[in-house]
Amino acid sequence: MDSKQILIQILLAVLATVIAELIRDLYHVAGHYWSPLQAAHTLHHKAYRRDLSIVSLEAYRKAQWHNDTPEATAMLLLTGAIAFAFAQPGLWFGCLYSAGFLATAIARSQGFLLETDLTHKPGDLTEIPSVWTVNRTYHWRHHFDQGNAYFCGHYTFLDKMLGTSLSLKGKTIAITGASGTMGRSLMSELAKQGAKLIAITTATDAQFDVPAEVIVWQSGAETKLRDRLQKVDILIINHGINVHGDRTPEAIARSFEINTFSAWRFAELFLSTVQKSSDRALKELWINTSEAEVSPALSPLYELSKRTLGDLITLRRLDAPFTIRKLILGPFKSNLNPVGVMSADWVAWAIVALAKRDFRDIIVTINPLTYIFFPVKEVLRSLYFRLFSR
Repeated sequence: MDSKQILIQILLAVLATVIAELIRDLYHVAGHYWSPLQAAHTLHHKAYRRDLSIVSLEAYRKAQWHNDTPEATAMLLLTGAIAFAFAQPGLWFGCLYSAGFLATAIARSQGFLLETDLTHKPGDLTEIPSVWTVNRTYHWRHHFDQGNAYFCGHYTFLDKMLGTSLSLKGKTIAITGASGTMGRSLMSELAKQGAKLIAITTATDAQFDVPAEVIVWQSGAETKLRDRLQKVDILIINHGINVHGDRTPEAIARSFEINTFSAWRFAELFLSTVQKSSDRALKELWINTSEAEVSPALSPLYELSKRTLGDLITLRRLDAPFTIRKLILGPFKSNLNPVGVMSADWVAWAIVALAKRDFRDIIVTINPLTYIFFPVKEVLRSLYFRLFSR
């Protein structure tokens, strides 16, 4: 076998492990929706306390025998069938990989191996949910957030495809700028997902088409909302102004106060609400920094204030105790931008759809260059901040 053939077999071996994990994830999904497997999978959920310690050795062994052992058996049989069908040596690695999980599941079910796998290690959560692979925090949500989500066991591809990387059902979500065009569209879309909504607005007479708790607020009074934000799962910072071509000192001060400093105070206030281990898994900050981070908005002060906010959030992400998502939105029709070309309702739908697929930078625009320039800019700025700050 020459070097080219060896490389091909190595790649096939890697592919075989991905296939094995995909089989595990599909079996897991079936355990939630297919009645013949539901009872066994319920045993798995009942075996763990909220800190991921086991309820009892008996419950743990029973779950291993009735859930994990059949799951690993399915992985072994199906990867074996694929390897046999294609007759490629590298694909047999998927069988070997699956056999390791089957052996450990049987050993645990018989009480011979009491060391649990990495995603079920007991103790406090110390990381935010990971993006491409499953860490403890990511999987903790499967057990103790809304259950029919976060199905993946090692790679997160299936959750991204299914839109189950984030569950919004039952989440308490607060939105600033709620009475604006995008605020209303986001509230409508999030209500469809089963979220409990808090509308934070400066309009004293605002009324909404969906059930929501309304909080009237003014810039500079963010700290008055600390106690309420303590019990919020997701804060969406969405308020802002556009002074268009005005460049007076008053316009400069107002643009930066509302678009940058007020948003920054809200962000820091919400970041300070982390008190429990579970907050790392359940809390999120979504912040509308706009396409103006990388593209002209034909409004210099809007661009300057939004770019400053964007850079501050990029810096803060390096140490954030929970997930921060940026909303990079193109020109949608609104009071701030009456010549916008996108529908705010469609943009809100896209934001939620991408968040449920765990996009941390949610780009929704008609400008194809933004999809290229923003990720490059974000990586370079993040690297610069990481290297030259601490």
